[in-house]
Amino acid sequence: MAGGSSRLAKAGQTRFEAREATRDSALVKGIVLTLSLVFFAVFLLLPLVVVFAEALRKGWDTYLAALVEPDALSAIKLTLTAALIAVPLNVVFGVSAAWAIAKFEFRGKALLVTLIDLPFSVSPVIAGLCYVLVFGAQGWFGSWLAANDIKIIFAVPGIVLATVFVTFPFVARELIPLMEAQGTEEEEAATVLGASGWQTFWRVTIPNIKWGLMYGIILTNARAMGEFGAVSVVSGHIRGFTNTMPLHVEILYNEYQFAAAFAVASLLALLALVTLALKTFVEWQAERAHKEIEA
Repeated sequence: MAGGSSRLAKAGQTRFEAREATRDSALVKGIVLTLSLVFFAVFLLLPLVVVFAEALRKGWDTYLAALVEPDALSAIKLTLTAALIAVPLNVVFGVSAAWAIAKFEFRGKALLVTLIDLPFSVSPVIAGLCYVLVFGAQGWFGSWLAANDIKIIFAVPGIVLATVFVTFPFVARELIPLMEAQGTEEEEAATVLGASGWQTFWRVTIPNIKWGLMYGIILTNARAMGEFGAVSVVSGHIRGFTNTMPLHVEILYNEYQFAAAFAVASLLALLALVTLALKTFVEWQAERAHKEIEA
């Protein structure tokens, strides 16, 4: 009898909570949903449709010609090169920093966390200017670099440095809360069982963070390919040599070559959509893995 009363009480509480959670009127829900859909359509979907529509407005021949043009191919190659260098470097740093912050206590830990967030608070243009002041012809190391025939600013190394800076926090910021939530119990157990530091890292730590790591890599790659401000400052806008895809789009647009500009922009948009699809897939896989562990 007591059990039946308890079940009735729980059922009543559940119905009460459901009513409390959904007590807004249908009109309010409709307005909120409509505003959300309108915002999505006007500010997100419509610009994306316009980019592809303008890119294909003069036909496929013009579209493909804009993408295989030598300067466009150079911009695509440079964008991919910068991403292929910057992403692995940030993965190594991000994993190392997250591991140190989440698993160990040391002096300067708070300072390290603050420095990781620095690219979020500093304008990319200011970051690019800092590299110019350090490595430029009139910078701190400018005379030494010139004497040894080393070019950083207005060359590929400067673009890579700027890309690394703006993508600096993404992997670390994805992994730090994840590794802190997991704690150190599994690593300590592996150590007690005789595993070395590297064995513990590769067989315990990495499998536990693989989905968060993949998510951080995807975000880092997306930002690396789309960066404009910092790269614009250090590139020198040398057409066919130091222009990435975003910079090439700007030049084409300023020259009133709208079809070519939108063609290259559509390629960037397509890369963004692929990134979004990968992000969704990783989130789905991570959620499925979490449910399997709980089951």
